[in-house]
Amino acid sequence: MKISNGVDQIKSRIDILSLVSSYIKLDRVGKSWKSKCPFHNEKTPSFFVSPERESYYCFGCGASGDIFTFVEEFEGLDFKGALKLLANRAGVTLEVYNKEDQKNKEEKENQKERLYGVMEEATKFFESNLKNNHKALEYLKSRGLENKTIKDFRIGFAILDWRKLYDYLKSKNFTDKEIESAGLAKKPDDASKAMYDRFRGRIIFPINDSSGRVIAFSGRILVDDGQSAKYLNSPETLIFSKSAVLFGIDKAKDSIRKNNFSILVEGQMDLVLSHQTGYKNTVATSGTALSDSAIGKGNVISNLGLVRRLSPNIVLSFDADKAGFNAANRAGKIALSLGMDVKVAALPEGVDPADLISKNGAEAWKEAIRKSIHIIEFILNKVLKDSQNDARKAGREIKEKILPYIDALQSAIEKMHFIKKISDASGISESALQDDLKKIEIELKSEKKEIEEIANREKKVSKKDYILRKLFGIILWQKSLKEHSMDEDKVLRELALILNVEKEKVLAKTKEKESDLIFEAEVFYGERGDYLSRDTEELLANLAEEYLKEKLWIKMRELHQSEETKDTAKSKLILKEISEINNKIQSIKNKE
Repeated sequence: MKISNGVDQIKSRIDILSLVSSYIKLDRVGKSWKSKCPFHNEKTPSFFVSPERESYYCFGCGASGDIFTFVEEFEGLDFKGALKLLANRAGVTLEVYNKEDQKNKEEKENQKERLYGVMEEATKFFESNLKNNHKALEYLKSRGLENKTIKDFRIGFAILDWRKLYDYLKSKNFTDKEIESAGLAKKPDDASKAMYDRFRGRIIFPINDSSGRVIAFSGRILVDDGQSAKYLNSPETLIFSKSAVLFGIDKAKDSIRKNNFSILVEGQMDLVLSHQTGYKNTVATSGTALSDSAIGKGNVISNLGLVRRLSPNIVLSFDADKAGFNAANRAGKIALSLGMDVKVAALPEGVDPADLISKNGAEAWKEAIRKSIHIIEFILNKVLKDSQNDARKAGREIKEKILPYIDALQSAIEKMHFIKKISDASGISESALQDDLKKIEIELKSEKKEIEEIANREKKVSKKDYILRKLFGIILWQKSLKEHSMDEDKVLRELALILNVEKEKVLAKTKEKESDLIFEAEVFYGERGDYLSRDTEELLANLAEEYLKEKLWIKMRELHQSEETKDTAKSKLILKEISEINNKIQSIKNKE
């Protein structure tokens, strides 16, 4: 079956309402359904789903589209990843749509697809190595892993050899550039020498994107040589961004939605054993940005934002050592700022979730999750225990370590609740705590603003950008064909007019994404030429409307400023311009 037909089949089997409601709770409003937007933080629902139009739209951030764009944005996938996920869900088998022969097809395969290919081959190679390495298998079994878990997570082994993987991938016709770009091999300083493997003598844990494609690896050393790092992770690549994925998210997402909470652990063993005990709603930070104490706030927000879309409730279970406590603190404060309900599963000193499960069994882990408490209570208990009846020390620790968490809470009622709880437990008056909290609020004002700005930047989806992407794809696709279905040059001219740039500059920034853009257009219109002209006209009209709305917003601000300065002449002129813009918008709507 061709992918173009596959798109139609997917749309016929999965309607927008059933898809979106499987991710978030929707309430009916007339013919539409509404919810709080999953793509930006809001208090009042402004996200609407229209079964009649088979689309969604957020009046708050502009997020809009169909089932494909929703999955792309919600799951953090590219179009091909969303296509794969929805095809699996709909039970549709996809075959690549391409009129050229196999040889030409292979030559034209884009860089990202080749990287997915090399990562898949590397995974198979590592899996095969593990089956033949008794010592590595024994290590995994000694940690409590079952054969099914090893197979499900595709755990493998990298042989302690300089270029076993490199030689294998070369035999599969991958180039040096592709192997290096995937982060699997490095170039030596001496250019005359061959490349060498990044991962050697390590247990390999594949990191998948939300649709299940292998995008990176995290390797744990099997025999400590006293020189190598215990863990080694893939570098950032074209297909792997540390801030855009959490280890195990592909296997955990359905369970997080179903159980309405996620469990965040540090290590790979913590995660696989938690899944093995039945807690499939567990994700891990190992191999991703959250585990790196040197990262900026943006990566943490992006990672936490990923699970927040699935559920606002999270249980942190990091190692009980100082590094684990600091990591939990950092993640916890930002999670509270994002409006999440954050609990901590307390573990015995020096014990991580994997140790707890291996030594004490699944029931001990279940009990730790069941007895998890709010992060503020958790830190309060720790501060009071460490202070040992030293009231002055307790007061200083509460101000430094707990009040910043109170400040991060979005609800004033919650703030009052925890202020009272701290007061009752410590003997410090509520008024004194409130006074110090006001000082903290001033000190952390810029930090809170930074978190809010990053969060909004991460979540905001631009309708304008989506339309431009589709139009670029259509133009580039038509240019690549011998027989054109439409006059793409005419579309290019109209687009240049809307963007107010020279025609030659319209496609200037599309070169790196050209193959992806062509693929998307080919998928949608390859065998549906009758839709192409109509959809292109509609996209151009929608884009013109979006630009006019932006212009209108700017003019409204200018009007407000001129009215404040009582500049009557300027206000009159701006009002005329506003009227003209509104007339143009209405003209577009009338044509629709």
